[in-house]
Amino acid sequence: MKLSHLYSQIIKFGKERDPRKKAHITSFEDTALLYGRPDTDIKKIMVGIDIDIGELLLADKIRREERLDLVIAHHPQGRAHAAFYEVMQLQVDMLVRVGINKKVAKALIDERKLEVERRVLPQNHMRSTDAAGLLDLPFMCVHTPADNHVSYFIKELLDKEKPKRVENILDILNDIPEYKSAARDSAGPRVIVGNPKRPAGKIFVEMTGGTEGSKDVYDKMYKVGIRTLVSMHLSEEHFKKVKDVNLNVVIAGHISSDTLGLNLLLDRIEKEEKLETINCSGFRRIRR
Repeated sequence: MKLSHLYSQIIKFGKERDPRKKAHITSFEDTALLYGRPDTDIKKIMVGIDIDIGELLLADKIRREERLDLVIAHHPQGRAHAAFYEVMQLQVDMLVRVGINKKVAKALIDERKLEVERRVLPQNHMRSTDAAGLLDLPFMCVHTPADNHVSYFIKELLDKEKPKRVENILDILNDIPEYKSAARDSAGPRVIVGNPKRPAGKIFVEMTGGTEGSKDVYDKMYKVGIRTLVSMHLSEEHFKKVKDVNLNVVIAGHISSDTLGLNLLLDRIEKEEKLETINCSGFRRIRR
C-alpha cells in the first residue's frame, strides 16, 4: 500500500464515522502526513498514542535491524497539533443532535476553541516532525478519524444494549478487549460522578471533537434530558462543573479509548491489505 493511499483511506473512513454531514468534510485539521514521500510502500508500521523524539529514535533503531516503513502517532504533531482546535467545530453538531440549541452550542464551542488556541499557540509544534525529517523516517498522525471510530462504536453499542443503570455501562465497556487490557493495568473504566446504582437515563458519548468541550455545557445537557456522560477523560475544571449539575460520569479511559479507535480504523484499512504492526507508547494492536 502506498503512503498516499493509506492517508486517503484514513480520511475516507474518518469521514464515514463523523457525526457531521459528510458533504461538509474535506479533511481533518488534526490528521496529517507530516513527513515522507507519498509513493513510499507501506508494509510495516510502528503505532503509538504519543510519538515524540524518543519514540522516533527507537523506531530508527528498530529500522536498522528489521523493516519499518512508517511511524503513526495518534495525538497530533507538527502542523496538525498547531491547528487541531479547528476540529472542535464538530462538537456543535453533536450537541445539536441531542437537542441543544444550535446558537447556544456554537457560542459555547467557539469560546472553548479560542481558549484551546491560546493554550496551543506558544508551543513548539515542530520538534517531532523535524526529528522525523532528520532521520528520514516517514511520519503521520491520525487523531479525529480514530476518535470518530471509537465514538461511533461506543454509541452504537450503548444504543443496542440499552443499559438501565450506570453500572451496566461499566459491564459493557469492560467486555471490550481494549478496556479489559487497561483494567489489568489499573486504568480501566470507572464512575467518577454519581452512584453506579443510579439509572443511566439518556447517555451522551463524548469521545471525539479534538479535546474536551465547554465546561459550561453540562447544565444545557441536563435540561435536554441527558443523565449520563461517557467520556475518555475529564479535566479537574470540567469535573467540578459536571458535579454541580449532578450528571453521572463514566470515564472509559483515555489511552484505552484512543487504542480502540485506532484498532477499529486499522481493521477497516486492513480489509484491503494487511499491515505488520509494532506497538509502542500505550498502543496495543487488537484485531477483530
